[in-house]
Amino acid sequence: MTHRLTSIDTLSDNVVRPAYRREDHGSGIVHIGLGAFHKAHQAVYTDDALAVSGGDWRIIGVSLRSTTAAEELTPQNGLYTVVERGKEGSRARVIGALAGALSLQADRPAVLHALCAPATRIVSLTVTEKGYGIDRSTGGANPDHPAIAADLADPDNPQGVAGLLVWALKARRAAGTEPFTVLCCDNLPENGPLVRSFLIDFARRAAPDLVAHIESEVAFPATMVDRITPARGTGTLKLAEDMIGLRDAAAIECEAFRQWVIEDSFPQGRPDWAAGGALFVKDVRPFEEMKLRMLNGTHSMLAYSGFLAGHTYVRDVMADPALAQLVRRHLAAAAATLDPLPGVDLGTYAEDLARRFANPHLGHETYQIAMDGSEKMPQRIFSPALDALKRGQSIEAFAFAAAAWMRYTLGQRDDGSTYELRDPMQIALQASPAPSSADGIIGHLNGIAGLVPDALKDNTAWQTALAVNLDIMLTRGMRTAIDEAAAS
Repeated sequence: MTHRLTSIDTLSDNVVRPAYRREDHGSGIVHIGLGAFHKAHQAVYTDDALAVSGGDWRIIGVSLRSTTAAEELTPQNGLYTVVERGKEGSRARVIGALAGALSLQADRPAVLHALCAPATRIVSLTVTEKGYGIDRSTGGANPDHPAIAADLADPDNPQGVAGLLVWALKARRAAGTEPFTVLCCDNLPENGPLVRSFLIDFARRAAPDLVAHIESEVAFPATMVDRITPARGTGTLKLAEDMIGLRDAAAIECEAFRQWVIEDSFPQGRPDWAAGGALFVKDVRPFEEMKLRMLNGTHSMLAYSGFLAGHTYVRDVMADPALAQLVRRHLAAAAATLDPLPGVDLGTYAEDLARRFANPHLGHETYQIAMDGSEKMPQRIFSPALDALKRGQSIEAFAFAAAAWMRYTLGQRDDGSTYELRDPMQIALQASPAPSSADGIIGHLNGIAGLVPDALKDNTAWQTALAVNLDIMLTRGMRTAIDEAAAS
């Protein structure tokens, strides 16, 4: 039987390994949301930083609900394999940046201790857009979100992100410990300022005496993160074992490309993430907008239309000539809504994205990308559509994407087979009996508070383009809608 990965001593020479002694470096970061993306992105950059510049910057990873990550990583002493898959081939790398893996449900005292430890100078987050409980209309906390409701009812026993952070900041202040920096790495618009306003609003409700402290003493740098990281497939663990010669229950795979743009605001210090290629800037917003609109927006379009057209993976979408054409149309339309960004050629960026999407080695499922659409559509599709209208540009690409999402919310393919929506607003999205007309569906979704911007609801050109696309999808099928859109 193959031995399990527990140390780097028996790794073969072709496996990239930590270029530092792990025991020489303490932990300085607590990361909430210990999933595949963090393991493929921030932990890899931290591994690079430790190798080049050292420091006590190893990471204690925390899962809020699941115990799986801790159960996989703890027997392996926090070690795991990242299989980087590029067009030219694959490379295995074992990461040593994790000092521990905890679950809030099983290891609550240890989690709270880590958050309060003076050595913890950064708390980073990848909990997905829906995990925060942000009210998009106000930027504050949504009291109807389950985690927010639970933490407002029992703030001394926090379950969610807001409750944990406010509890820990309050405990640190009481102990005379400097506050940590809160580093959001999720695809939220202006994620640092947004999480700041969200946390301040939660504190007003749960710990009003802490509001001024958060406002004046806690840093919330904005970030833009990018690395395509599919959910672990059935072959991932076998691939990792073949490449490193050891069994790895925590292995993940991702593309070779990675990018991290960070606002340099860390009062208590930070790792040398630039050693791994991170870019530190004064203003992240232009980079974030570029990525949200071009990569994420195009991903959403191809996920909804591709899934309903029968394509399992993004690479399958790119092998469909009509859909590949719509991908390039969407990339161009999204780029046109952006202001020039010094040092970045948006046309080259678009071509690079198309090549990344077509990566034949990456099994990125359209169904995975299609999750949580109600959380993603505002910044990925609706916002650039509004800017296109203001600039007098074509809105057709965005109307097609929005129509594909609306069609997807019905939870039924053209052949009548069904699927789970996997969206936090599923009940609201599917609250009424399934309307049979485009106008009925559009009217229902427009009626959900805070979902579709009023400026789009009131725009005749947008509503018309949306209805035309959705009507074709409903009456003649997604395949026809794709082919006709590509031919137009």
